[in-house]
Amino acid sequence: MHREQNKSQQYHAQVRFLFHATVKIKIPVAYSVLLLDDLFSIMESVDYQYNSYRKDSYFDLINRSAGSFVEVDDVTIFLLKKIKEVASFFDGLYDISIMPLLRLWGFYQSGENRRLPSEEELQAALQKIDFRKIELEGNKVRIQKGQELTTGSFLKAFAVDRVVKELKRAGVSDALINAGGSTIRYLNDESHPFWDIRVYDPDVREQLLFGLKLSNGCFSTSAQKETRIVIDGKEYGHILNPKTGFPAANKQVGIVGKNAFEGDMLSTALMNVPSEQWKPLLKQLDERWGVSGFVIDENRKITFSDNFNENMTTE
Repeated sequence: MHREQNKSQQYHAQVRFLFHATVKIKIPVAYSVLLLDDLFSIMESVDYQYNSYRKDSYFDLINRSAGSFVEVDDVTIFLLKKIKEVASFFDGLYDISIMPLLRLWGFYQSGENRRLPSEEELQAALQKIDFRKIELEGNKVRIQKGQELTTGSFLKAFAVDRVVKELKRAGVSDALINAGGSTIRYLNDESHPFWDIRVYDPDVREQLLFGLKLSNGCFSTSAQKETRIVIDGKEYGHILNPKTGFPAANKQVGIVGKNAFEGDMLSTALMNVPSEQWKPLLKQLDERWGVSGFVIDENRKITFSDNFNENMTTE
């Protein structure tokens, strides 16, 4: 997915498996390799405290206490406020209360038990999905009975941003964090002014579409190719539309922005936006969040935001 532009620079690199993804961190050899342990510890702490799939995390507590207020920490409140802001902007096309729908489609059960949901089942699940019913009162949170939140679309990215904060505190100005290929944050200085990111065809993994030269920011991508299930011989992607109950039609979205947390949420949301709405919408996103991007729709047509070509290369 990436390569270094500065061939003379040498890096420490370490890979670990976190958030259901392979995470790679690279820092210059001028810094102690022990710093990598500290950086991964930060990600592990985020995982333990906030991952909805981890028992006794804050989000697990919220889910298990559905119908009642539970006390959480300041970070959980911060996350939920930002999430609700994005969800509101997209009028619910991004919604972390989508877990009942994911379960209905069989993303958390063995293949032999999967089947297409009935219309009645879809409607019943959709009734439970509503970010507006996530209530915040001071340091307390309540979701409705039957609701369930998932952190899958944002928590890995938030952890990556935490790592970047620590890198800056340690004085590191040249680094790369690649979290599963879908969340890439990069720091650059005069000795290494950019990182090269390669974007591949969502249907043909080895086919290069274009390259990007990026500096001091984040590249977030969402695609239906990453996690799929097969029902009656047909593949279905894991990014579901909270309005229709069916998998998102777009094939891939890429967002270049300032941080991973916002970028990952925006790329997930945009998977559910028809490509003909992209141009005007991306102008709004640029004004509000300072991002550029592209979408590959179900017909493999690529639509770019007006300012995206500033980052593109043919390599």
